[in-house]
Amino acid sequence: MAKEFHYGGQAVIEGVMMRGQRNMAVAVRGPNGQVHLSTKPISNSQTGIRRIPFARGVVVLIESMVLGIGALFESVNISLGEEEQQKISGPLLWGTLAVSFAFSAAIFFVGPLLITDRLIDPYLNDSTLISNLLEGIIRVAIFIVYLAGVNLIPDIRTVFAYHGAEHKTINAYEHHVPMEPDQVSKFSTAHVRCGTSFLFAVMIIAIVVFSLVPSSNIWVRIASRIVLLPVIAGVGYEFTRFSARFAENRIMRVLFLPGLALQKLTTRKPNNGQIEVAISALKGAIEADSSG
Repeated sequence: MAKEFHYGGQAVIEGVMMRGQRNMAVAVRGPNGQVHLSTKPISNSQTGIRRIPFARGVVVLIESMVLGIGALFESVNISLGEEEQQKISGPLLWGTLAVSFAFSAAIFFVGPLLITDRLIDPYLNDSTLISNLLEGIIRVAIFIVYLAGVNLIPDIRTVFAYHGAEHKTINAYEHHVPMEPDQVSKFSTAHVRCGTSFLFAVMIIAIVVFSLVPSSNIWVRIASRIVLLPVIAGVGYEFTRFSARFAENRIMRVLFLPGLALQKLTTRKPNNGQIEVAISALKGAIEADSSG
């Protein structure tokens, strides 16, 4: 019996991207009020490294970031009414990805380490466990402050509303509800497979992984925060994948709570127009998969 496929996606500028089995769809509301839908095939084979636990998480993460950045640029073109859309590819695509990775590593991993090393470690008498625990708490605090800060930007709040529309649509689809805005709007803006929950899991897993680094040398510790990120991402992916499979389990529900609570900062209640766009993206991905 074939495994049930789980659709998912992300919010973009004035729209939503949905990823299917073999295709992705991007739906964006243009300045004229019309919803523009585009689809394209993607690779989703389950061969080679994609079948290897932990390693597959890194591949999926990189691929998701590449597709997400491409969809984001496409949505910008459409939302601004650009007649000739500029494609992002090659050096520009990978350069954007590299800058995003460097920014995230510096702010959320190297930054908390330096704060802990300079302001806290001198008072801990070389207690590695407590140091890593406090570093992890600082990391989560920075993440929460960052999300709260970007929520003050009107355009970001709109993106978060589309994020909420994406979750409502996926929730409704998985409960076999008709894809109509009034029906979809009744569902939650939170979802167990959300990237926000994944990032929270990564930050908690990082506390354990970084505790295994024996050196107290600050440069070795800085290098470990970067080199070990793929390992942490792989473990985080497997945890998210496993927990989503057993979402109805009471223990798993408890483990979900912090990530679901954090989604209140990355989702907002969408209006029916935004839900309509998310529905269009999901239908586009499903139809493309069916005809492919």
